[in-house]
Amino acid sequence: MQKPVKRESGMGISWYNPRVRAIAYQAGVLAVVIAVVWFFTATAQENLERLNISTGFGFLDTTAGFGIIQTLIPYTEQSSYGRAFLVGLLNTLSVAVIGIVLATMLGFVVGVARLSRNWLVAKIAAVYVEVMRNIPLLLQLFFWYFAVLRPLPGPADSIEALPGVFLSNRGLIVPDPVFDAGAGLFFGVLTAAVVAGYVLVRWARARQRATGQLFPALRVAAALIIVLPLLACAIGGAPFHLESATRGAFDFSGGVRLLPEFVALVLGLTLYTAAFIGEIVRAGIQSVDRGQGEAAAALGLRDNTTLRLVVVPQALRLIVPPLTSQILNLTKNSSLAVAIAYPDLVAVFAGTVLNQTGQAIEVIAITMAVYLTLSLATSLAMNWYNARIALRER
Repeated sequence: MQKPVKRESGMGISWYNPRVRAIAYQAGVLAVVIAVVWFFTATAQENLERLNISTGFGFLDTTAGFGIIQTLIPYTEQSSYGRAFLVGLLNTLSVAVIGIVLATMLGFVVGVARLSRNWLVAKIAAVYVEVMRNIPLLLQLFFWYFAVLRPLPGPADSIEALPGVFLSNRGLIVPDPVFDAGAGLFFGVLTAAVVAGYVLVRWARARQRATGQLFPALRVAAALIIVLPLLACAIGGAPFHLESATRGAFDFSGGVRLLPEFVALVLGLTLYTAAFIGEIVRAGIQSVDRGQGEAAAALGLRDNTTLRLVVVPQALRLIVPPLTSQILNLTKNSSLAVAIAYPDLVAVFAGTVLNQTGQAIEVIAITMAVYLTLSLATSLAMNWYNARIALRER
């Protein structure tokens, strides 16, 4: 018989100790990572010195010297590269926020419609989902921009969809709201009404859990939000008036312009992401036990009330995690704006600024850090909401 191998004992370090092996393996991996980082850093520094490219972030204070077609903050060609970065970041955030809101709302509608008892509604929703989610997003952006918006007539022959609302190849032109003297009172009362409505809804839910008695909190809150601002308008006057754009032969003057690139990007991101959200909502609703709906029906609740008070609150616990992934995807997919020349962060900063300055490492690092920060902030907010609605054991 083979004799067992004797292992040394005592105070010395033994390779047969699992803790020692784990530390050794981790130290080896860390050493490899450090070596790889050092190699790439040294190589990048050597190449930058060979090309006479300075490093650092001082270029952000240099005059940009180029214009941007859409700016949410004051910007001119004499502004700095740092200012151009802020313009691109705000354009990205505006597209992402608007797209997230619209895609979430449309996705919930589509998800519920797929489960409709109406055959036509259910099939239309199914066709929408299958078509939108199986066509690449980039092709959809090209379709909306090059096939729908670019061929529209010029300003002289623009389509007036509503009074003061013009649609042309220059974009969507809407009236410009100009604030009047009663704006302060109106928005103050509106804010107070929204807060009061929120507090009322929270109180009604707590009262229902404690006593089982229902209170029409949503209706009362809606009445507060509508009636109180109207009273403020009656007392202090209208908060603003609309100034329509003037149509010319070659362009519009006045009004608020939504660029064709912006409209195409929002449409593409919204319709594409809503298809995936619709499937998430459908799966979440179907995961709720059918007995929940049957019990609600036995209590005399109507279908819409059952869906709002019984099914959706339980389905949200399964909807929110994959919904978070789709929200993150929409934010990152907004970088495809560069394909249709919308001045987002990638097009302005990682495109024009990088080409003019040659500061590739700094520009790419800042751009990556921005998207990483947006993703982590979104995940943190959605995880907080998911934990808030999670089931708690007594």
